[in-house]
Amino acid sequence: MKPIIEYQDYHAYLSDYYEERKRTSAFSWREFAKIAGFVSPSYLKDVCCGKTILSKVTMGRVAAAIGLAGYEVTYFEAMVQFGNAKTDDAKKKFLEQMHSIALDHKVRIVDKDAFEYYDSWKNSVVRELAPIMPGAMPGEIAKMCTQEISALEVRKSLAFLERAGFLKQVGENIYVQTEKSVEGSREGLPLALRSMHREMGHLAIDSLDRFASNERNITGVTMGIDKDAYERIVRELDECRKKITAIAEECNNIKQVYRLNLQLFPLSKEVSKNEEAKDE
Repeated sequence: MKPIIEYQDYHAYLSDYYEERKRTSAFSWREFAKIAGFVSPSYLKDVCCGKTILSKVTMGRVAAAIGLAGYEVTYFEAMVQFGNAKTDDAKKKFLEQMHSIALDHKVRIVDKDAFEYYDSWKNSVVRELAPIMPGAMPGEIAKMCTQEISALEVRKSLAFLERAGFLKQVGENIYVQTEKSVEGSREGLPLALRSMHREMGHLAIDSLDRFASNERNITGVTMGIDKDAYERIVRELDECRKKITAIAEECNNIKQVYRLNLQLFPLSKEVSKNEEAKDE
């Protein structure tokens, strides 16, 4: 599904959201309405079809039901008011608000042409450090990394990031990010993303011994679940990641670069009903 900032019609956005949930789970209009707190099971279906509209009161409930966070909520509310506006002046006001939010929070989707971005941890860390160290030389940026990296590697990374459009140089050794966030396309970069996750996983293990407990947060839970529970947990993890990203994007006084890994993986094979019966 496209990022919300690529939509201008909230009816279309809600319809695409429903279809995406329906495609990946046993989702229904009744369930959607129930989560959002509506009595009528067909209310949101009517909204998607354009038969009715969301109000200033109900749009917040729908945003919460979808799991929107941070600027996504603001954008969604502006999009609803843009769609409901009766005058050209009102429409212009909310459209300008949507464009402003979209510009500030544009997400770069990395595709095959930028495969090098995920070659190692170095590019993503340098992309975050360079803008908060205006005027810094590559050697100074290298010294701020907790992992070993040379000044030459930082210089090469900066050159790539600028060439590929991830950073823009606005002064001597002064860089700004062209987009707030970078996400990998699941379709375009499966191998590169696996490599990145593998490398970041090793760094997470290393952090257990390298950093004090008040500088890192590593927790976990072992549990028995079925396929439906797995899908629900994955949705919760996706929403959690979006909320955390929104918090990070609202930070205006960045002092340090962190990595968050969200991991959910099997520790056993699937137990069939026949095997359960044998134990009885």
